[in-house]
Amino acid sequence: MKKNSLIYVACHRGFIGSAIVRKLKEKGYKKFLLKTDLDLTNQAAVEKFFKNSKPEYVFLPSIKEGGILANTVYPADFIYQNIMAQSNVINSAYKYGIKKLLFLGSACSYPKFCPQPIKEKYLLTGSIESTNEPYAIAKISGIKMCQSYNKQYKTNFISAIPTNTYGPYDNFRKEGHVIAGLIKKFYQAKIENGTVKIWGTGKPKREFFYIDDVADACIFLMNKYNKNEIINIAGGKEVSIMQLVNLLKNITGFKGKIIYDTKKPDGIPRRVLNSVKISKLGWQSKIDLKSGLELTYKWYQRNIFIKPNNNKL
Repeated sequence: MKKNSLIYVACHRGFIGSAIVRKLKEKGYKKFLLKTDLDLTNQAAVEKFFKNSKPEYVFLPSIKEGGILANTVYPADFIYQNIMAQSNVINSAYKYGIKKLLFLGSACSYPKFCPQPIKEKYLLTGSIESTNEPYAIAKISGIKMCQSYNKQYKTNFISAIPTNTYGPYDNFRKEGHVIAGLIKKFYQAKIENGTVKIWGTGKPKREFFYIDDVADACIFLMNKYNKNEIINIAGGKEVSIMQLVNLLKNITGFKGKIIYDTKKPDGIPRRVLNSVKISKLGWQSKIDLKSGLELTYKWYQRNIFIKPNNNKL
C-alpha cells in the first residue's frame, strides 16, 4: 500500500477495525473510506458502495464477535451476520477490482483438540469447540471463500488468524472477550467490595495479544504477504486463565475473594498459535501481556464509568 492508497476498513468502529484505522493513521496513511451507515449484510448496498467508492485495499475484520456467553446466547446472529457481510464484501471486492483484501479469521476455527502450538495446516482436521461453532464456521467460510476466489479469479485475498485479542475500545460488557470481561468484573467488585466470579476451573491455557500489535500485524501482512494460505498472528506468552486472573488482581488492586464456578464451561483446554510463519517474515509483537493489561486497565478507568449494581455497560 502507498501512503495515498484508498483504503476501506470494514466495521471501522469495531474493536479491531478501529485499531487498524488508528495504526494506519499513525503510519502515515491518509485516504480512508469509513462508511458508518452501510449495512454489510445487504448485498445491493455493499455492491453500490464498492462501485461508487472504488477502494484499492480492504481490511475485513469480524462483523459480530464476543466471548463464550455471547456465542451461546446469539449463535444465529454470529453465523448469519458474519457469513452475509463477509460474503458481500469479498464478492464486491472481486467484482470491482480491488488490489488486495485482508480477511481476519479466528483462532476458535481450529479444532478443539490438535497439536500445540497450532499450525495453520491444522485447520479442518478435527471437530470445533461447540461453544464457538457458529462463529467459527462463519470464519472458516470466509477463509475458504478468499482462497476460492484466488484460485478461480486470480485475486489477492489473504487470510490471517489472530490469537485472542484484548485492549482499549474492546466490548467491556458481560458478553465480551475474556480480558475485557475480567477487567469489568474486577473493577466493579473493587468499588462494591464484592467478589469476582470466574467461569470454569481456571486451568485452560491461552495466548493474548494487545490490540495495537494485532493492528500492526494486519498492516504488515497487507504489505508483505501474498500467499493463498492462512497465516497466524501470534507469538505472545501462554498463560492459564488462573494466571491471568492473578495478574489482573494485582494490576487492579483487588483485595476481595475470587470464586471459580466449575459448573460453567472452560472452553478449549489449550489454544496457542504457532507463530513461525509470521516471524520468518520479520514481524514480532511489541507489547508484553503485563504491560498490555496495565494499559488496558488505565484506559478502562479513564473511559468507562460504572455505578454500583449497574450492569448495562
